[in-house]
Amino acid sequence: MRVVLATNNAGKLRELQAMLQPFGFEVLPKSQFTSEEVIEDGNTFVANALLKARQAACASGLPAIADDSGIEVDALGGAPGIYSARYAGDQASDTDNLNKLLYALETVADQQRTARYRCALVYVRNAVDTEPVICEASWEGCIARCAQGTGGFGYDPIFWLTEYGCTAAQISVDLKNAISHRAQALQMLVGALSSVRQC
Repeated sequence: MRVVLATNNAGKLRELQAMLQPFGFEVLPKSQFTSEEVIEDGNTFVANALLKARQAACASGLPAIADDSGIEVDALGGAPGIYSARYAGDQASDTDNLNKLLYALETVADQQRTARYRCALVYVRNAVDTEPVICEASWEGCIARCAQGTGGFGYDPIFWLTEYGCTAAQISVDLKNAISHRAQALQMLVGALSSVRQC
């Protein structure tokens, strides 16, 4: 089944291609069809994912899968949330965002640094699909005091996994692709798509 992955984020593209391939999906990046960026002005992860999926489906004429995800920190009232990718500004790097979050939590006690990654994955059959498949999942953790590890992307170097005694940037790719918020949402999505698969 051919689908367009509605992202220009290289880290997300790698993760989702690796996770979808075993299920028989031929994943094509959005960049093959358009370089136009989507204005993510939705007020939820689902709303932004739908915007991206519909644009990719329109540009390609194929079904599309889009992800919108971010990190929510309890001590910050759920911030950065849907603004995770641009927490430190529209052109911010992963490092900029991570450093801003660490600074915001500088005086917060360890036991109050709880956080979670959230992911919304949507599948649209076409740009005007009125019944998109929507799957959401979360991954619990807390925010470490400093960056550790070189794997993953985004906030992974400071997302501490208590049960593993390390950050998300220190676990293997295979493990992350089995337990992360995106992996959980994708497993639900693949199950939901079993009824709409085509040759």
